[in-house]
Amino acid sequence: MSYYEYAKELYAGLGIDTEAVLNTLANVKISLHCWQGDDVNGFENAGELSGGIAATGNYPGKARNFEELTSDLDEALKLIPGTHKVNLHASYAVTDRPVDRDALRPEDFRAWVDYAKDRSLGLDFNPTLFSHPKAADSLTLSHSDPAIRRFWVDHCKCCRRIAESFGRELGQPSLDNIWIPDGYKEVPADRLGPRMRLKESLDEIFAEKLDGSVLYDSVESKVFGIGLEAYTVGSHEFYMNYAAKNGVLCLLDNGHFHPTETVSDKIPSMLLFSDKLALHVTRPMRWDSDHVVRLDDELREIANEIVRCNALDRVLIGLDYFDASINRVAAWVIGMRNMEKALLSALLTPHATIKAFQDAGDFTSLLAMQEEMKSYPFAEVWDEYCRRQEVPARESWLAEVQKYERDVLSKR
Repeated sequence: MSYYEYAKELYAGLGIDTEAVLNTLANVKISLHCWQGDDVNGFENAGELSGGIAATGNYPGKARNFEELTSDLDEALKLIPGTHKVNLHASYAVTDRPVDRDALRPEDFRAWVDYAKDRSLGLDFNPTLFSHPKAADSLTLSHSDPAIRRFWVDHCKCCRRIAESFGRELGQPSLDNIWIPDGYKEVPADRLGPRMRLKESLDEIFAEKLDGSVLYDSVESKVFGIGLEAYTVGSHEFYMNYAAKNGVLCLLDNGHFHPTETVSDKIPSMLLFSDKLALHVTRPMRWDSDHVVRLDDELREIANEIVRCNALDRVLIGLDYFDASINRVAAWVIGMRNMEKALLSALLTPHATIKAFQDAGDFTSLLAMQEEMKSYPFAEVWDEYCRRQEVPARESWLAEVQKYERDVLSKR
């Protein structure tokens, strides 16, 4: 009996069909963030990062242009099971002319669409409201200067049209997610005014009716940023209420909350009142430091809540981290494979059985079963999934990345 057959038999004893689980997982699309490959630099030569964002480290081999970035993405994707999506920022436009962000067009991302079509990938999108002269004071859609607000409103309007074009051309919806750095280092004299201006800006951005079958709109909160510690205009409470009232999605980034808050606990509440929910999955360490995603307890619990809520088709999962201290291709592979492992583990858990213990008040059996599940042979099912998806199992993928580093990255 093979290791997989042994695992299959054990899980069958819990009422879990591992074949059905593998088929389910193969249809889950995760959005892989392009900005891990070049430390969020983009293709504009806009200078250093701003807006409370920092990529630390100086590992050799950073992508410098579209050709290098897509080559690195290809290397990562061939080591990641399944067919997924790529998440772009507006600063990654591929143009043959100078163009500011308020004048971007779908044509400026033609190279990305062609790339995605060739590989059956989807594309998600984000306006880039940082690292720009008009965001030098970390104020954009809430700025007190109408001219500055106008620039960023126009940028966000452009981005929605670009994302809509992605969805239409690629045959799968594109998520357009708005995050802004806006806030203050010191305690503000006026908390209401900036949020009123942000609301007015968003109202204008979303006033244009686009095709909701191919475009999903979302807004993303953050508790603070570097140099913006005292006040963040786009707080969770602001966006949760705005999204609920205006029919857009609320995006939860698990690095954007207080350290004692967990996004896993928020997921079922959000799904109770929203048809869909968007996630940016990262790994905060004391603050929103965007470390590479590990298979830790919170990642597992995020996946558990998605599966428990029967919401794999309702939760849009994307990754968001940028580590410049290690091989950037490896960072992609580690994070994506861990997200899939967490989902696999959740799909291999007898949630109905454990829920029945809770409903019956049998908390002894509940705790015992939760702990016993940790030693079930989930790794054997993961190995089988990798084999069927024709990607390396276990750590054997690392040798491929190391060869790519020797042959490609080290020569940049």
